[in-house]
Amino acid sequence: MRQPDQSATPSENRGKAKSTWHYMPTVPVAVSPYFRWPPDFHGVLKWMVGGWFPVSERLIILLLAVIASVLFEPVLTETTSFSPGWVFHLLARNLFLMCLVAGGLHWYFYIARIQGDERRYDARPFATSSKVFTFGSQVRDNMFWTLASGVVVWTAYEALMLWALANGYAPALSMPEQWLWLVLLIFLLPMWETTHFFLIHRLIHTTELYKRIHALHHRNTNVGPWSGLSMHPLEHVIYLSTILIHFVVPSTPLLIAFHLMYFTLSAATTHTGYQGILVRGKLVLPLGTFHHQLHHRFFTCNYGGLEMPWDQWTGSFHDGTPESHKAFLARRRDKLNG
Repeated sequence: MRQPDQSATPSENRGKAKSTWHYMPTVPVAVSPYFRWPPDFHGVLKWMVGGWFPVSERLIILLLAVIASVLFEPVLTETTSFSPGWVFHLLARNLFLMCLVAGGLHWYFYIARIQGDERRYDARPFATSSKVFTFGSQVRDNMFWTLASGVVVWTAYEALMLWALANGYAPALSMPEQWLWLVLLIFLLPMWETTHFFLIHRLIHTTELYKRIHALHHRNTNVGPWSGLSMHPLEHVIYLSTILIHFVVPSTPLLIAFHLMYFTLSAATTHTGYQGILVRGKLVLPLGTFHHQLHHRFFTCNYGGLEMPWDQWTGSFHDGTPESHKAFLARRRDKLNG
């Protein structure tokens, strides 16, 4: 679920990288320029606009959120009390959206193989007979945990927040008068996403929580669209707790829908295992981030995203270069010896 690698362009794999990755984008991986000194206002504007336009996963998810909230979401007056009708309506809608996005990307990249292995980071096949995965299959394992747990927890949080908005327990934006605040919060959401994700991700990488919870997600050293939300149910509860910020930050049903879709649907888009969708050899829709692909391969780096440089600030950043990898191995060796 993170900022696309905006600097990523085709490059040849050289030396040791050839045996590690099927495809490598240009490195070092770019981090947002928000905290550069002296300030880089042009860079900040370019980063913010480039993260959304002309076409991006964020823009597509926002469009899906608008359609879903206008056509397929209960009105707030229905949500003043919990009832099976509107809650299961939300569940059916969210199941459809996840199957549309994760299933569609899986079909495009791995069943129809429209791009073959072009721009695929790791060309190893998914496991089809392994005791590591539920049902022995990586794809079936990922689909099960995504749909049976991930979408259910997503729906439960969305129902909770709609109920809270309807009953005044969560502050609401007054629409249309406060439309500018809504736009601002939508644009600021990726910064909050990176911060929340980094904090909870570091937490569940501690020894006991990793063994009991997060190891299920890390069965996937090579990822596909269904891998993104394939997590232990308790991790889903922790991961999607991001939405609870709206008990403090005012929201609307649209913002609630977009916030949760951004954390769930973009988990599928950023775990495609490919840099993105190509048209005539040109990258037109950046998707899977090499930054997070490094985390799935090496585990103890890149806990956050690229929108906020938390990994740089805390010494866990891997930018994909040989020099950064040497530094990463040294840190891991020192930790083991310490």
